[in-house]
Amino acid sequence: MNEVVTVRLGPDGRLLEETADGLRPVPTDRLPDHFAEELTPPEWATDLLVYAHGWRTPPEDARAMVDGLLAHAAEQYRRGAYPGLPEWRPWTVLLCWPSGKRRGIGEYRKMRARAHALSTGSGHAGRVLGQLLGYVDARRGDPAAPPVLATRDGQYLHLIGHSFGCRVLCEAVQWAAEGPVTLGWSMPRPPDRPFTADSMLLFQMAAPRDAFATLFGALDEAPLHGPVVATYAQADLATGFWHELAEKRAGVGHAGIGTAPAPVSAIRMRGTGEPYPHEVLDHRFVSVDASEVYVRRRGWSGAHSDHVRPESAHLLLSLAEHAR
Repeated sequence: MNEVVTVRLGPDGRLLEETADGLRPVPTDRLPDHFAEELTPPEWATDLLVYAHGWRTPPEDARAMVDGLLAHAAEQYRRGAYPGLPEWRPWTVLLCWPSGKRRGIGEYRKMRARAHALSTGSGHAGRVLGQLLGYVDARRGDPAAPPVLATRDGQYLHLIGHSFGCRVLCEAVQWAAEGPVTLGWSMPRPPDRPFTADSMLLFQMAAPRDAFATLFGALDEAPLHGPVVATYAQADLATGFWHELAEKRAGVGHAGIGTAPAPVSAIRMRGTGEPYPHEVLDHRFVSVDASEVYVRRRGWSGAHSDHVRPESAHLLLSLAEHAR
């Protein structure tokens, strides 16, 4: 069972809702009511996914990417290769933002600025996403329930980004704070925070290699109980050639995570028949070399959008398994 709910943001990061007159911003004081009406996680879900798409990705393409990744995950799970994951019934929130239509250095810089502005200064994405995740977290179980080998009542929360969507997630998550202690990864969860996520999986991130030490340095203290895992591939021209033109250096999606507030574990992307041991992924930052997997080129961006693959689903399921 795969259910996907779409959340749309305007250029200023405000949450939009469908009305008879088209899309309009949801008033800030109505956000909790809107989430209650549209975003209550179903009881059948075991894992809650939040996916933020990348540059030049209209909502219909973003939905196709999510559907493709979920289909690969369902097929991988049916193969029975995840003994620590007794159930996999994902419920997905697709976060759509205005990511532009044109390509080129000017447009790249414009989207870079927009991804930043959505969540900082006068932007609202950080507050919206923080409240959204806080709401989802609050609805996935009773905080007063006895501790078990699960996040509250067994629903785990995973954040997934692609390209500039990774920046949107990182900018927004820094607005939030960590949540109550549960079992799973070795990274502790300090108390009195509104929510936690059990993993953050960043496909082909469009950001400088030192972004986790500079732009997103607060992620090391952010609401993440599990690891920050970022893939990269040499055939990704969007975060290689184009990123170097725009930012004078290669991006995470082309060359991997560089410096970070904590040691970075460097691994290769594994085939679907090769497990990821717990100790391989149980680090604050994990840089995954997918150069042998993400090779299908699509025009000017190269293999930048080649992440909708069984190997990617295998990595996602492995993170879900080890979060238990």
